[in-house]
Amino acid sequence: MRKSLVLTSVALVSLSSCHQQALKKQPNIIFMMTDDHTTQVMTCYGGTLIQTPNLDRIANEGMRFDNCYVTNAISGPSRACILTGKFSHVNGYKDNFSTAFDGDQQTFPKLFQQAGYQTAMIGKWHLISQPQGFDYWSILSGDHEQGHYYQPEFNENGKIITEQGYVTDIVTDKTIRFLKNRDKSKPFMVMYHQKAPHRNWMPAQRHLGKFNDVIFKEPANLFDDYETRSRAASEQDMSIEKTLKDRWDLKIATREEMNDTTNKDKFYQAYHRMTDEEKDRWDQAYAGRIREFREKKMEGKELVRWKYQQYMRDYLATTLAVDDNVGRLLKYLEDIGELDNTIIVYTSDQGFFLGEHGWFDKRFMYEECQRMPLLIRYPKVIRGGSSTNAMTMNVDFAPTLLDMAGLKIPTDMQGKSVLPVLKNKGKIPDNWRNSVYYQYYEYPGEHHVKRHYGIRTPDYKLIHFYNDIDEWELYDLKKDPFEMNNVYHDPSYKNIKNELIEELRATQKELKVEEI
Repeated sequence: MRKSLVLTSVALVSLSSCHQQALKKQPNIIFMMTDDHTTQVMTCYGGTLIQTPNLDRIANEGMRFDNCYVTNAISGPSRACILTGKFSHVNGYKDNFSTAFDGDQQTFPKLFQQAGYQTAMIGKWHLISQPQGFDYWSILSGDHEQGHYYQPEFNENGKIITEQGYVTDIVTDKTIRFLKNRDKSKPFMVMYHQKAPHRNWMPAQRHLGKFNDVIFKEPANLFDDYETRSRAASEQDMSIEKTLKDRWDLKIATREEMNDTTNKDKFYQAYHRMTDEEKDRWDQAYAGRIREFREKKMEGKELVRWKYQQYMRDYLATTLAVDDNVGRLLKYLEDIGELDNTIIVYTSDQGFFLGEHGWFDKRFMYEECQRMPLLIRYPKVIRGGSSTNAMTMNVDFAPTLLDMAGLKIPTDMQGKSVLPVLKNKGKIPDNWRNSVYYQYYEYPGEHHVKRHYGIRTPDYKLIHFYNDIDEWELYDLKKDPFEMNNVYHDPSYKNIKNELIEELRATQKELKVEEI
């Protein structure tokens, strides 16, 4: 009897050892996501506004997806789609305000945790409910969970703490600390989520004033008149001309004005999170801007052009810290010998307007914000420097990561693994989708963007604005890549329009879309 027990014990130890060895062979995962980072600001996507060498490294050593699209271009819903692999109408999180994300439902971090991975969520969560499926989490808290750029608060495993410093650096510090202290007998799956470059675009101290003397080229449609578009384009509230706020967005406020306690607005609170030394550098960087604004007394197009330059200077300077910290994290993985055994994914929760159509922000199904960056590095599977035109959506991320780790993809996930694309050097499989679906729900709401849905194919985009409006838009993307000419009512597009409507309805039926 005693011999039998000894043998059983040896067998259990052996099985446990085999299990640990099997786990060690599975790839690690770092899922990098920023907020409102658009492809126009990445040199690997052809952007010329700034240099992004560390993001470019991921592309140069991995695969760049040129047709990756968000399914609902707003922060919380996009994150819910990524976590669940399901569209907003299925995962239940359609907008940022009406409800909390149902964390009890199936998510890919839970599946990795169940498979023996050590999981962590660090940075911007923005889903109201607490994270589930993570061994460790430290998420931004405050300002409706947007978090703060300076001296940010974190909810760390249920405890609120305030960290000293700049948020983009701190999220990276926390991620590296987790990796140092992790259980090294297990593979890791880390969601590394940055706040930057979200509005109100407050740069790191080292980047203050970086672009003060740079004049950025205006987009050709900065003064778009929306002549052929639906009412939705004219009735939005996200224009550089009218929506950007002097203090909050443009930083036009002196130290004396910021010390006036009778106006404790959002920027007052953000400014006073800085130390006195940080305020000194900030004031010096913005003094020239404030002086120019007050002395010139600009109006009309001159003022719009001036606002555009200030917006770009702050957005781009804030983005520099993102690239810095991606580099820091890649270097750490390289130093500990885990870089090539780690699947690196870089994306954003959606794209963003940088003055196109006269706008900032996102929400619309137009290209600048529907299109999102997606870079994947994993040299054991992916040929470096490759790219693909495969039509991809953010609901594909969950099944892709599960597939790459050799885990089973649940049948109720609506996304599709892109592993066949990765293995085939970007070549589109014969049975791949020919269109992507989009639906935006948050109206009435901030920025007044009408509810709409639609599909995008490689050559066309069809959009229907609904709810308190019933108007359609159709764009020929080959002839009109900047979506300036709505051809929905053009007789020469009748057959194409009817084909797209038929495909749209078939897609909605397949996805079980109810609100149409």
